[in-house]
Amino acid sequence: MAGAIAQDRASLDAVDLDTALPLDELAAQLATKRVVFVGEIHDRYDHHLNQLEIIRKLHELDSNMAIGVEYFQQPFQQKVDDYIAGRIPENEFLHATEYYPRWGYDYRLYAPIFRYAREEHIPVRALNVPTALVSEVARVGIAGLPEKDRAYLPREIQPADEGYRKRLYDAFQEHRDTRVGAFDHFVDAQLVWDEGMAESAGAYLNANSGRRMVILAGAGHLEFGSGIPSRLQRRTKATYAIVLSSGEEIEPHVADYLLLSTKQDLPPAGSLGVNLTERSGECRLRSLSAGGAAEMAGLRKGDVLVTIDGESVKKIADTRLALWDKKPGDLVRIEVRRKRFLWRPTYVNFEVKLTAPSGPPKIH
Repeated sequence: MAGAIAQDRASLDAVDLDTALPLDELAAQLATKRVVFVGEIHDRYDHHLNQLEIIRKLHELDSNMAIGVEYFQQPFQQKVDDYIAGRIPENEFLHATEYYPRWGYDYRLYAPIFRYAREEHIPVRALNVPTALVSEVARVGIAGLPEKDRAYLPREIQPADEGYRKRLYDAFQEHRDTRVGAFDHFVDAQLVWDEGMAESAGAYLNANSGRRMVILAGAGHLEFGSGIPSRLQRRTKATYAIVLSSGEEIEPHVADYLLLSTKQDLPPAGSLGVNLTERSGECRLRSLSAGGAAEMAGLRKGDVLVTIDGESVKKIADTRLALWDKKPGDLVRIEVRRKRFLWRPTYVNFEVKLTAPSGPPKIH
């Protein structure tokens, strides 16, 4: 027993978390790599601020760089290019890339990164495979995909290593899917996801031999290098480093660098104070928050949203697009269609002063 204890102690390492590496020194070390992966917990604002700071520092050292992102899918690359080049405004960019229905996180988390890329003319690559492909693989597995759905399937897919399968199994347990073969299909979906992003980034790097890339993705795609990093390295032989932010479990070899940052919340967004339901191409007010902006302005349960600030509303995603950059106190013009007993519906216009949200939105 004493020998076993001594062996355990011999393998024990200590890390002094109070000994900080200055950001300029970190950037200099990262600049020796062709690819820098910077992970995130998607709804952590401080993680995205960390990503932006690393991009800024690396761009100052070498402007010949690109940014690869998980947040947009490959078929929308032209629209991403159009935004970065200044050919389309931000809301058109979000609408054209179907950002809210396909990704959905508050765009304010990411806006500073994309605005910086636009200002500095840094190419941004949409790395992700289409959502429908990942969903279909999760349902039937790679082998069960019909030929018509294979256009965006990565040409080369290597199996997951045991550590990655174990981490995926832990995540899979939350899905409570008891179908036969469901876990294998779940692994297939993750492999398509990771290999697809690695293939997209690899094709760009191989076509632009002098350019570096910062890749932004969820930490689960980067940890231990077994998601995107090793699969990209297999395609390009590019040197790389992995940077994660606090909030992840610290384990040996999980990343090359860990950024310690305090959790920050986005400033409150302007809220209508409504719960919405989407059906048959219409977006209806399912309920209103007591004392919320919509109730105070005179909107009613059952009203159908027609326009917000002149923009057509047919889906819940349309309301998010119309309101994402609004703050409490901002005024918005809303048109609704209202059913009248024994009469044809009527259209009513309101000016609504947005309030701070009273809790998380409920969408049905």
